[in-house]
Amino acid sequence: MSDTFASRLLRWFDAHGRHDLPWQHPRTPYRVWLAEIMLQQTRVTTAIPYFHRFVARFPTLPALARAPLDDVLALWSGLGYYQRARHLHRAAQQCVAEHGGALPRDFAALAALPGIGRSTAGAILAQAHGLRFAILDGNVKRVLARYHAVRGWPGTAAVEAKLWKFAECHTPRRRLADYTQAIMDLGAGVCTRARPQCPACPLARDCAAYRRGLVARLPARKPARALPRRHTLMLLLRDGAGRVLLERRPPTGVWAGLWSLPEAGDLVAARRLAARRFGIARLASEPRPLPAFRHAFSHFRLDVTPLAFDHAQPRRVGDTGAQRWLAPRDAARLGLPAPVRKLLQSLPEAR
Repeated sequence: MSDTFASRLLRWFDAHGRHDLPWQHPRTPYRVWLAEIMLQQTRVTTAIPYFHRFVARFPTLPALARAPLDDVLALWSGLGYYQRARHLHRAAQQCVAEHGGALPRDFAALAALPGIGRSTAGAILAQAHGLRFAILDGNVKRVLARYHAVRGWPGTAAVEAKLWKFAECHTPRRRLADYTQAIMDLGAGVCTRARPQCPACPLARDCAAYRRGLVARLPARKPARALPRRHTLMLLLRDGAGRVLLERRPPTGVWAGLWSLPEAGDLVAARRLAARRFGIARLASEPRPLPAFRHAFSHFRLDVTPLAFDHAQPRRVGDTGAQRWLAPRDAARLGLPAPVRKLLQSLPEAR
């Protein structure tokens, strides 16, 4: 093999790459797909235990398609970016309905599935089938932006188009699965955003950013902007048995489709919700504020003050499609936002 970008990267991968990731053994389209979706916005070390739990519960694509969405969201809880889990579920159902219960091997059909797109489709086809398709995830963007000294933020259409051209150019015609893993590994472990290990990089001698002293400046960061802050009260309504009232959030927006605590903008609205909307016949005492916390989203910060309403007496008993009473110890059974799950698990058992 000639001494090209790909050949040097593959030699490095053979000696230093990751060869024991769980989705590599066996490396089926379904397992690669699950991993690629989980690894969007998530580190490998964080994703691995979720991957193991997912394939144990949903060993095949049809099994995932048959599962209730609540079961899928419950296993996803804590990974964040829950739209990924909803896309997984919808894509699995679409594959059963339209593609014989398997991920399509055709690039256009695969990329058209919910949550996949161009780079993820390429990663699946390259790793699971050895087909020649390029990828361009965040790690690859960083490697290519530095190697070719591409200026500008990769999130812009013009810069991304330039990086796609380089990605296509460097993708070899053999060992596609290894190459795809190799360039991701290089970005994750060597060509990192902070403190890159340039002397250990197999591409350093031809890296334009390294030669010109631009490594710390490339790729350009996303233009900074102040993140807005929002405030909410979360109602922790507990009945005499210690169960907590939950409601399903709307199908769009923050924590879409998850079960969470009811929210209100102020104390007056909180009392009104407790008394009317959620069927509480009587409140035994004034609500108690619990320790406030802040949860960071990608586009804003949410300041939350939980209000505990103890010994609430519901007019109605039983679950509906939008509301249900849940014992805090059973929180793992539902898809809950991570901070809500943590709050419920911190509650003492009812006496």
